[in-house]
Amino acid sequence: MTIGHVPADIVTRLSAVDIGRGSEALYRDQMPGLLHLLSDRARVASITASSAIEGIVVADPSRAERILQGRVRRLRSRSEQELAGYRDAQDYLFQRDWHPLSPGLLLHLHRLLFQHTASAGGRFKSEDNLVVDRSADGSTTVRFRPVPAKETEFYVAELIDRYAAAVSAGQHHPVLLIGSFVLDLLVVHPFEDGNGRVARALTNALLIERGYTVSRYVSLEELMASSEDAYYQALLDSTHGWHDDKADSWPWLRYFVGVLADAYNVFSTRAAANRSAGSKQDRVRDYLLNHAADEFRIADVRTALPGVSDQTIRLVLDKLRADGAVTSQGLGRTATWRRTSRPPR
Repeated sequence: MTIGHVPADIVTRLSAVDIGRGSEALYRDQMPGLLHLLSDRARVASITASSAIEGIVVADPSRAERILQGRVRRLRSRSEQELAGYRDAQDYLFQRDWHPLSPGLLLHLHRLLFQHTASAGGRFKSEDNLVVDRSADGSTTVRFRPVPAKETEFYVAELIDRYAAAVSAGQHHPVLLIGSFVLDLLVVHPFEDGNGRVARALTNALLIERGYTVSRYVSLEELMASSEDAYYQALLDSTHGWHDDKADSWPWLRYFVGVLADAYNVFSTRAAANRSAGSKQDRVRDYLLNHAADEFRIADVRTALPGVSDQTIRLVLDKLRADGAVTSQGLGRTATWRRTSRPPR
């Protein structure tokens, strides 16, 4: 894989990623309970967010949770079937030894994605496909042309071989190699459906393989879903000229490295908030005043502080509101809170 000169801003973000990676062992040793809670939440967030990017949404959150727990026997809709499929594919990568990376692995992941549906998974595309944008009036614009169906198997095998050779050579940062692999896989577009989900699930596995395990604790898919426009724009910008070997991979790699750096920042923030000394109320207060975004909801605090009840969070919020440190708009769980000051501790 050809990387070439790495732009300075990406070098800076890679440094942040490597610093974050270095802190993971410390948290594993000192805070195993917290990491277990974060892992459970990241699993749910990854499955639901990666599915949502493709328009796969189960409207009832409680039913979606039961599906992810494997407690629903009869899946009622295509969305429920595909949500369960992504659950199975991700759990396979996270809970089993999936090695080696091979065309067979990609086919198996695709088979898992669609095993609950009437669609036939586990096969490369049989017809040429296009990646298109659909406008509000129903018209379509071709975003890019993947490789022809008859050449798919060759391109997938070559891509995997080139990635393995580049990793063995050790001349480039592994995160850049993984990002490049994912970009090429999405351009090859080996399946009729499910390409994005296979690529995102595999991204987590390849990062963990190289020692970047943050995706176990912070959902990269959730970060991508929250910046969906930038996600698709970066892919689009890096596909122009791909078939002529003139594509610029840096827009995508810049986005990819940025998401990983953001994940480590979220991870360190949540870990720091949970390490703060004192009672649970002290931890909530410290998080709200020093780590939370200026505008937040109770659900954001709950995610950042696993093991702290909503009642405790509300109690601290009420005290801070009385002190004039926060204000609220709306009622109940959907209320939006805004930090206005940082009173003396």
